[in-house]
Amino acid sequence: MAKRIINTTPKQDGFYMPGEFEPQEEVFMMCPYRGDNWRDGAKPAQEQYFAAAEAISRFAPVTMFAATEQYENCRFRLSEKIRVIELSYNDAWCRDIGPTFLVNGKGGRRAVSWEFNAWGGLKDGLYFPWDKDDLAAEKICELTRTDYYRTEGFVLEGGSIHTDGEGTILTTEMCLLSEGRNPSMTKAEIEKKLCDYLGAEKVIWLGDGIDPEETNGHIDDVACFIRPGEVCCIYTEDKNHPFYEASQDALRRLTEATDAKGRRLKVHKLCCVKKPVLTEGAETIDKRRGSATRKNGDLCIASYANFLICNKGVIVPQYDDENDSLALKQIKEMFPNYEVVGVRTKEIVYGGGNIHCITQQLPKP
Repeated sequence: MAKRIINTTPKQDGFYMPGEFEPQEEVFMMCPYRGDNWRDGAKPAQEQYFAAAEAISRFAPVTMFAATEQYENCRFRLSEKIRVIELSYNDAWCRDIGPTFLVNGKGGRRAVSWEFNAWGGLKDGLYFPWDKDDLAAEKICELTRTDYYRTEGFVLEGGSIHTDGEGTILTTEMCLLSEGRNPSMTKAEIEKKLCDYLGAEKVIWLGDGIDPEETNGHIDDVACFIRPGEVCCIYTEDKNHPFYEASQDALRRLTEATDAKGRRLKVHKLCCVKKPVLTEGAETIDKRRGSATRKNGDLCIASYANFLICNKGVIVPQYDDENDSLALKQIKEMFPNYEVVGVRTKEIVYGGGNIHCITQQLPKP
């Protein structure tokens, strides 16, 4: 069984979050199903979730969790090499509700179960209730026999943090300082919490994310570490692009930043979509009390930076956009010894996230 660890922190115990570019044992995902978030009964989104799972499975084993009513559907539609396990959850964002796994460099592995409140709770969260989501991390720890720490009273989602595995955390002020997360805490207190529970020494704060209405600006749509001392950052010179200001500010902050080891960061620019992606088919989304309303024409957070690094592969979102091939080319240049695989994800982005948002990696200890 998985034991909940109390009266100590990962940092005190010598555990830290490794970089995503470090070896992975497995990747977890969750099948979408709720009709009040996904258009056409979530069937188009499922197709793209399954395509992403098959692509990832070339580089690491994949487990797809499925709600009771979707278990048979998942099992029949996914290849045999992908494991399917029934699990209850409110919606299918494994990055945000799954555990953040930690290692100690000595063969040990633990995890953090963050408190989850649907990206803002009753202040500006996206749905209610979120009780099943808040239990998902502990269930996955039980499945993997991973002892875990619980941050009772401290809200965080996995998509709001990135790390270099060497003591540096990337995040955004827009998200972590939002009123729906931890309004009673100061920026310094939040920073200490991150360092204590991720085994880090320094937090690099970017300003705004590009999705204020969804996650209040998760970092994984804007920038990430591709290796120690090097980051990828979205970039556009089009002043009319909706992501222009946030991307320019992120680039400036990263260029001026140093990491926990005192290194000046090398910043790699990654293009934005040429044409902003707007929601379509919202008339087929169920209306439900407690859930945010989606409308046709809403701006979607279509970012190429929301990719997953998985062993020697990089799984990259594609939107049927003019810049799809350019994004693949730029990411290939960032990862010369990796296979870069594009997966169409417009249906996933209609629901508020992307490849990084729907996955959670289990690092090798």
